[in-house]
Amino acid sequence: MKILMILPQAYFESKGTSFSTLNRLRVLSELGHQIDLLTYPVGKDTNIENVNIIRVPNIFFVKKVKIGPSIIKFLIDIVVIIYALKLLITRKYDLIHSHEEAGFFSTFFAKIFGKKHIYDMHSSLPQQLTNFEFTKSKVIIKIFSFLEKMTINGADGIIAICPELYEWAKNINSEANVYLIENVLDSTSDDGELVFTPKELRDKYQLNGKKIVLYAGTFETYQGLELFIKSADEVINKCDNVHFLLVGGKPEQVSIYKNQVEQKKLTDHFTFTGSVHPNEIENYYQLSDILVTPRLDGTNTPLKIYAYLRSGKPIVATNHVTHTQVLNEDVAILTDITPQAFADGIIRVLDNEKLGKKLSQEAKKLAETRYSKNHYVKQIKSLLTSLEKEQN
Repeated sequence: MKILMILPQAYFESKGTSFSTLNRLRVLSELGHQIDLLTYPVGKDTNIENVNIIRVPNIFFVKKVKIGPSIIKFLIDIVVIIYALKLLITRKYDLIHSHEEAGFFSTFFAKIFGKKHIYDMHSSLPQQLTNFEFTKSKVIIKIFSFLEKMTINGADGIIAICPELYEWAKNINSEANVYLIENVLDSTSDDGELVFTPKELRDKYQLNGKKIVLYAGTFETYQGLELFIKSADEVINKCDNVHFLLVGGKPEQVSIYKNQVEQKKLTDHFTFTGSVHPNEIENYYQLSDILVTPRLDGTNTPLKIYAYLRSGKPIVATNHVTHTQVLNEDVAILTDITPQAFADGIIRVLDNEKLGKKLSQEAKKLAETRYSKNHYVKQIKSLLTSLEKEQN
């Protein structure tokens, strides 16, 4: 099958949708499909067999595109629309596979050119407008809601990356052909990048003899890092030799949270690594004693949750739908969304090695049974098979 995949984002970057797209491409390639990936002019190329990356020209001279809605995204999307139209006119495709807002115009293109259309739903775009504080305009939000409903109603197949989005799509159209395909695959690459071992990382950051509480991921506001930092005082007062390791974040974001730590006079208890190579993330997990995710907002499950489950380390998470649609009290400590409650959750695990071990074992079992690569590939194959049957 020849597929035109349209990703209206910077690719590849160390963030959720990029990782999700990378793994879609890998599995589709493994299944023998040919993919043209149409995407933004910024990002890092990935080398995947059967995948041809086509970047629109950088006519706005952008160097980076931030996560979430923005004016520059809207402008680049216009260029993406023009190039998608050009590709559909000049090349033969069996299927359009759109991500995020590309679903809006791909719905029309699929009808015009008589192609099947898969809408890869990473989030509810009307919700993104408010989550990222882009606009409070009821008119704009209603327009996005209309476009989202139109896309869900018109798509031949829909991929929802978490149960909450699956239910969201089904509530809009109960007859929609929706597949729950969670982002369970790891984010490692084969670019030959050298990585530090857990021991080398402990030496590098002078962490030997310390109990490590680790957060890994983006540093967007909705991730709850301010809550995490506010919880640190209580943990430090109750637990000896505890150290907080925060992995990820852009330089300007890291600076903001470093300032918060300095204001609380906790600099000696915190280390910020900045962004690291995806291949290194697992080694950071292995040097830690606890993995945390203090997320506050959103509906989609963070990709790191599936890696956390596989890590063999105990998890402390806020009791929020982004977490609870995957995590439960058998595999993680789930806390109220307050600094005190989050601190209590961390302390509970640090003080009880037996509890931590039990949570870790149950988490690995869940990852192996429910969130495996075999299940992921099976869902992709099932979706494509359903579309091929419709064509025949």
